[in-house]
Amino acid sequence: MTKVHFHMAHNEVKASTPKNSFRTARIQLVGRHPDVYEPCDDSFALVDALLADRSNLLELRPVICMELGSGSGYVITSLALMLGQEEFGTHYFATDMNEDATRVTVETLEAHGVHAEVISTDIASGLSKRLARSVDVIVVNPPYVPTPEDEVGSEGLTAAWAGGENGRTVIDRFLPVIDELLSLRGWFYMVTLTANNPSQICRLMRDKGYASRIVVQRSTEEERLHVLKFWRDAEAASECPSPRKGPPTRRSSLSQLPGLSFWKSTN
Repeated sequence: MTKVHFHMAHNEVKASTPKNSFRTARIQLVGRHPDVYEPCDDSFALVDALLADRSNLLELRPVICMELGSGSGYVITSLALMLGQEEFGTHYFATDMNEDATRVTVETLEAHGVHAEVISTDIASGLSKRLARSVDVIVVNPPYVPTPEDEVGSEGLTAAWAGGENGRTVIDRFLPVIDELLSLRGWFYMVTLTANNPSQICRLMRDKGYASRIVVQRSTEEERLHVLKFWRDAEAASECPSPRKGPPTRRSSLSQLPGLSFWKSTN
């Protein structure tokens, strides 16, 4: 089984459109490599969820946004386009353990005239302490397809979708890292399949103090995709509930982040 597919036209923009004037990345400008996962239906669902929540995200005024496992860079580029960089001084980060993916992500960002710090690392290894409780928006399209455990973390394209037993092996590694990174006011978006038992994921996150809801659902004859949104809430819901707005927003400050000079030195 591979990641599910919905066949649809997405984000068609005339070639004459200025490259930074649209709200999501153009497929024609996304970098390519045979060992890098290309934008597909799960990528489109995640971006559509961010678009559906865009007005709330703009009100949040995020200082740091981060994609874990950026692949082609389609999602982090779309996020940077829809929120902008200059108005709020937002900083964008993207990680991927596949060095080809980090190169392709940079190509995609540059083709759209936006910038992010792109780091080759496993999830957020080496970053979680420096960025602890500082990331306002985290987006993840994890390897979620149920596969034999020996396919998890394999080389090449398989690593982008092989999720182990019930598709949860990699997802369950992501969750504690996200808990370390996410700011007190932050929001976290993740793609899951029904086979991943998203309700159980919501309960696990509830036990850590998170409320949750489903932002987007898409179905095929074989499976259903869910894009889940999480945020910290002392009275967290026990299941993924009906859509509603997240918590009140509060401005954070980059000047309060330890080691900011490190990021400036890498620009």
